[in-house]
Parts: sequence; structure tokens; C-alpha cells
Amino acid sequence: MTSSSGRTAAVIGAGQTGVTAALGLLDNGFEVTVYSDRDQRGLRDAVPATGTALIFGEAQRAEESLGLNTYLATAPTSTGESVRVVAGSGPGRAEEIAFDAHFDGFVGIAVDTRLKADDRLTLFQQRGGRFVVEAVDPARLDAIAADADLTLVATGRGGLSTLFPVDTARSAYDRPQRSLLTVTTTGLPFGPEVFAHRSASGGRHSALTVVTDQGESWWGGYLHKDAGPTWAFLGWARPGSDWERRFAEADSAQSALDIVTALHRDYIDWDLPEVGELKVIDEDPHSWLKGAVTQVVRAGVGRTASGHPVAALGDTAISYDPIAGQGAQSGLVQAAALVHKAAAHEGPFDEAWLRDAFEEFYAHRARAAQLVTRLFLSDPELAEYGNLFFAAAQGSPRFAARLYGLLDDPRPVQSLTSPAAARELITDFAGEPADALLQRFTPAGSFARSRPAPQPV
Repeated sequence: MTSSSGRTAAVIGAGQTGVTAALGLLDNGFEVTVYSDRDQRGLRDAVPATGTALIFGEAQRAEESLGLNTYLATAPTSTGESVRVVAGSGPGRAEEIAFDAHFDGFVGIAVDTRLKADDRLTLFQQRGGRFVVEAVDPARLDAIAADADLTLVATGRGGLSTLFPVDTARSAYDRPQRSLLTVTTTGLPFGPEVFAHRSASGGRHSALTVVTDQGESWWGGYLHKDAGPTWAFLGWARPGSDWERRFAEADSAQSALDIVTALHRDYIDWDLPEVGELKVIDEDPHSWLKGAVTQVVRAGVGRTASGHPVAALGDTAISYDPIAGQGAQSGLVQAAALVHKAAAHEGPFDEAWLRDAFEEFYAHRARAAQLVTRLFLSDPELAEYGNLFFAAAQGSPRFAARLYGLLDDPRPVQSLTSPAAARELITDFAGEPADALLQRFTPAGSFARSRPAPQPV
């Protein structure tokens, strides 16, 4: 394909974010080459998905702005989140908070990143993009950047990310805050009859449970690359917890599901009948993953050995703990913003331009996305606010909806500078004084339990 603009771009990494940016640049007149250390078949079938890649309104609009498939017509969507909070896990544990948050103006959707990247890579090549299977090290990147007008590095948290120093002033952590376990399963539908004990919406809402001294558990609809509509589990284990020990023992999809089932038997029994119906996806041995993420912000621009500026994209630039669903969203929003900015730009893509693009994205989205993730991680600096918010959500459906709207648009969390500011946000979101709402709080007492399906006689 001959570039209609005479400009060239190189994208290192063929994951969801990298291929999204590559296709967007191609469609805006760039001659684009994507580099990957795996061929297309290997990218689809020989690796696990990188998390659940849950996205909401702004990220969906970012994809739409590039003319890309959002999968809203084919994937199971979530219209809210059903929340349970248990204080402690021993004999004195208390089932304290139960509420149902309806998403206002958006839905959640989780699509297998392997499927999305594969579809976009196919479209990219059909439209004339160049796909090169080659491991790119710093020396090779130097040569690639010398020949391209714009070079983007989207190799994830590993790979070439060390070219972009960690920005310690913007990074809250130097180690993971949770150990993670995820597994994708089949065996349940998505209607209100599933998880009906949690709310009238049932399986139309994802299910979050917090056990304060252990971690967090999430179930939600997912579009798997082979099995189609499925259920994904994502668990977060606190350091030193029983959950952390259990997660570490997973070594296959089946062992991961066995661990999750036992976890529900011992800690989350109200959902056990549903979980007991689930089965692993036999055709995909990579349908599970365990690990940990250190949430950091890196410099948005790096330089190769010869001084060529290159831009960090997606997880290479900013990594998120997945508890607030900001990772995939952030990458897609950044990719779309960069494509639109590049398409409108007529000068060189020098270091100043790349830095301005990153700073605009950081100010618009990433700074707040980091904060909202820390809020849902119960970061000690924000835990008091989170406790107020979850108590308020139990008493006010309006506040609960606005609270979970932060997953889509996290910018309001930037006002959280004091307990007084947190109460002001509650008042604004709930439409009534925070103190009056919080005074109505009473513990849930006991959560409704699911009942096993009747067995044939």
C-alpha cells in the first residue's frame, strides 16, 4: 500500500492496543508496519488473554471513532454490578454491605483480547498494512525508528518497557498490591434467572464480592475467542492471605476453577450453586492466568541508542491493577487520541510532539484512572473515602450508579482531597446530604443465598 500522506509509522507489539493504533493510523493515510515476536496464529491460540479487558462507554466510543467493531452486538454485556462486602473471614465475620449498582448511560463489555487483536490484525493486512514476525530488541528498534516518522512501542509491561523510565512522582506503588487469578468458564446463561438471589437483574449484572482481609472476587460476562459468550472470574488476593496461598497453587484451567470453587465454598457460599455449574473451556488450555501487576506510570517518551524518540502505548506506558477495569480502557482511549492527533498533525513527530500527546492523555484520563484504581484497591490513603462510598451506595441507588460510573469516567475522584471533599462528592452524586444518607446505614446482616437447582428424580 502506498501512503496517501507520505508518512510512515511502526508499531512494536500486536496486542489489542498496538493493533488498534496501527489500524487507525493506516486508515488515516500512514504506511504502517506492525512487528510481533509471534505469528498471527500464535498470537491467537498459543498465549493466554491478558485479563478480562472490560471496557465501558468512553473506551467503546474511542473504538467507534476509529470505525472499529465494538462487539456490542455479539458479546454478553453488563448493565450493572452487584456488590457484597464481608468484614473479615473468621468466625466473627460480618456480612455488612449489599447493593446493586445500575450503570447509567453505558454498559460493560469484556472481549477476549486475542479475538479482538486477531480480527483487527486481519483487517489491517487486508487494507494493506505490513505485518512482520520478528523479535525486536533495543538495537533493532533503533533501526526501525530511524526509518519511520512515528514509532509506537506497545509490548506490554515487559518487552521494551525498560526504555521508558518509571515516573516515581506519578507512581504510587513499587510492588503489586494483589496476587491475581483469572479463569474463563462455560455452563451458565446471562439472564436474570442466574444470580437471582443477588438482585432482580441477576446475571445481567457482574458480581463483585469483597472479603476485607482476603481480597476481591468478580464474575462477569465475556466473549471468548472459541467458546463465544462465557463467564470470566477474576480474583485479587491480599498479600499474606489464604487466598494468595490458594491462587499460587493454580497450574491449569481446571485447577484454577477448582480453587475458585473451593474459595466460594469456604468464603462466598451464597454464590456456590452457580459456581458449581461452571466448566472449563477444553479447547483452550490458555483460558486461565495467574500473576501480579505493579501499578506504575512510565515516561511517555523514550529514546533509542541513536536518539530517535519513540512513544510508549498502553501497558507499556501505564500499568494498572485490573480491579477498576482501567487497563484496557486506558490503552484504547490513548490509542484513539494519538491516532486523531497524528492525523491532524503536519510537522515532525519529534520528542516534544510525543510528550505533548502523552501529557494530554495523562491529564484527560490516566491520572484519574490511577486514582480510581487505588480507591477500589482500598489504598490506605483513600480507604476512608471508599468506606464512606460503599456505605452510601447501600442506602442510595442513585449514588451507587454514580459511584460505578467512575469506572467509565474516573475524573471526579480527583476532587478527593479530604473526608470533607468525599462527603461533598456523596452529596453531589446522591442528591441529598451525605450525613443524612450515612446516618441511615445499617449492616446487611445476612446475604440472600442461592439455592441448588432441583435434581431430576
